[in-house]
Amino acid sequence: MYAWVKALHIVAVISWMAGMLYLPRLFVYHCEAEVGSRQSETFKVMERRLLKGIINPAMIVTWLAGLFLVWAGHWYLSGWFHVKFALVLAMSGIHGFLSRCVKDFAADRNQRTQKFYRIINEVPTVLMILIVIMVVVKPF
Repeated sequence: MYAWVKALHIVAVISWMAGMLYLPRLFVYHCEAEVGSRQSETFKVMERRLLKGIINPAMIVTWLAGLFLVWAGHWYLSGWFHVKFALVLAMSGIHGFLSRCVKDFAADRNQRTQKFYRIINEVPTVLMILIVIMVVVKPF
């Protein structure tokens, strides 16, 4: 059972990260669209569907499968896991922030620039790299 849940966890993480890397890129292009334009409305649909159809479900499965793996493998006793857990909490915080941005764009309230979204797009990448290092290398 552990190996199956681990496989599910990996697939969910890949899906979550794909969405977390793509959504800010959509925001970059959405910033260029004129409010109320057909292009802006299309971006709103794309952002909402990406969040609701892929990113949110993938995050939920990631968390549920991950918590099972931690419990079943007794990883909660390991130092590397504590760092990984903090990094996953940070990733979840970024997820929440991006969810808020989707709502802001949907209501035509975005106040941020393309440059901001280009920078914020790198945060999930850095977190993901650190998380993978914790899981694979288990440095402590």
